[in-house]
Amino acid sequence: MTERNRELVTENVWRTLRRYTDARIGLGRAGISLPTSELLTFQLAHAQARDAVHFPLDVNRLVESLKTLDTTNALGLPVVVHSQAEDRFTYLQRPDLGRRLSEQGYERLLAAGQSEAPTADLAIVIVDGLSSSAVQNNVVPFLDSFLSDLKRERRDWQLAPLTIVEQGRVAIGDEVGGLLKARIVVVLIGERPGLSSPDSLGIYLTFGPESGLSDARRNCISNVRPAGLGFNDASQRLLYLIREADRLKLSGVELKDRTEEVVIEQDRTGSTFLTN
Repeated sequence: MTERNRELVTENVWRTLRRYTDARIGLGRAGISLPTSELLTFQLAHAQARDAVHFPLDVNRLVESLKTLDTTNALGLPVVVHSQAEDRFTYLQRPDLGRRLSEQGYERLLAAGQSEAPTADLAIVIVDGLSSSAVQNNVVPFLDSFLSDLKRERRDWQLAPLTIVEQGRVAIGDEVGGLLKARIVVVLIGERPGLSSPDSLGIYLTFGPESGLSDARRNCISNVRPAGLGFNDASQRLLYLIREADRLKLSGVELKDRTEEVVIEQDRTGSTFLTN
């Protein structure tokens, strides 16, 4: 900004608080309007949010990235399926179709469930949702943290095959979990982009998944990304909810996230874990 432009812009006293948040506060003004730099920044953020909704998930690249975590040992090769929404336009216009598996996807997961042990403890489902960039950027580092934490659990959790769903909504995870005969399903999904968060990952947990459950049966951990809730913290919150869901045999509004009330300690390796 030139010296002349600085003279035209009236600074806002709240501007110093922007170091603590991505929210658009303390923008200042030029006359009765926004400064040009702030207007351009807003337009860029709006474009990034739109791109996040419409840009397709690169499934092949995601699968290759998952291999770097050696997830094949814990979860098996990913099973890639599709919702009943045939394309992105249909997905955005018909949310109901994004909540159900296509006929081919249904048959594939039904066969996968029949080939597994009678019951899996946990199924992890990756869904593109409303932000492919959230999934592309954040799923692998989150799973890296979560699977490492899961290995340190006293209990040996039996995992269903990892599933990737294209053009899916949150509720499709319940159908996937039911077909895989999992007692608990965890859905990793791209959340609706905000103007300061185009790559926010959401995590949803359901105990006893089956088709047709309402949102009241799910727990949610939101805004998982480097600029939001960190991967390690998100992993610890998810582990807490999984333990409690398994203990109480429920999830959703009846299962409260009390991770703020438990003790966060550090082991000798420097990683954190939760104790009741």
